[in-house]
Amino acid sequence: GRTLVYITNEICGRPRGNRRPEPAEIAACQPFLERQIELIRPKVIVFVGGIAARGLLGVKEGVTKLRGRRLLYPLAEGTTVPALVMFHPAYLLRTPAQKRLAWRDLLTMKRLLNENRG
Repeated sequence: GRTLVYITNEICGRPRGNRRPEPAEIAACQPFLERQIELIRPKVIVFVGGIAARGLLGVKEGVTKLRGRRLLYPLAEGTTVPALVMFHPAYLLRTPAQKRLAWRDLLTMKRLLNENRG
């Protein structure tokens, strides 16, 4: 249920016209998001879409290269949280052939959650 899952966005609101967030908008909100992650101390982080992954993981690759790999999100105190990058649902609606990869990612997410229970 929702008590086991915390959902948030890369930025604190939705940009007008549903456009992609600008780098300045992401940078302004990122410290708040990083602090939320520190306080929640999740067992696993799932980044949905390339924008979220690039912003918080500090990587340049897009979602196509990042998905399917087990990654680590560094916490301020020096520990890490297992992380996974998945396709954004809007992308899957436009590109239904990728749903098979999304299914694999969901299975990987389930394994990560099971491995990091407790």
